[in-house]
Amino acid sequence: QVQLVESGGGLVQAGGSLRLSCAPSGSIFGVAAMAWYRQAPGKQRELVANIVNGGSTNYADSVKGRFTISRDNAKNTVYLQMNSLRPEDTAVYYCNVLALRGTYWGQGTQVTVSS
Repeated sequence: QVQLVESGGGLVQAGGSLRLSCAPSGSIFGVAAMAWYRQAPGKQRELVANIVNGGSTNYADSVKGRFTISRDNAKNTVYLQMNSLRPEDTAVYYCNVLALRGTYWGQGTQVTVSS
């Protein structure tokens, strides 16, 4: 069973930056899109950003201009560069891969932004 391994979370002050990474533990065939979601305490999981084959990207309005999603196609690795972080960005961030054989989720990485 292929798993998604996330890294890069942590504690940062408001205005700071973090870079999240997500890589599969094995090969995933037919990747169509990769994404980052987040879930704050007491809230529903929400899409932060995604990137589809061909390189098109989409962002939640709350992160536009601050976050950048990118992908290494050769490694099926996805990154999320987060700049100008705010306390409201505090959440568990999850990596997601949509592929021909199904959807994969990471275990989540905590991002905490202090004011």
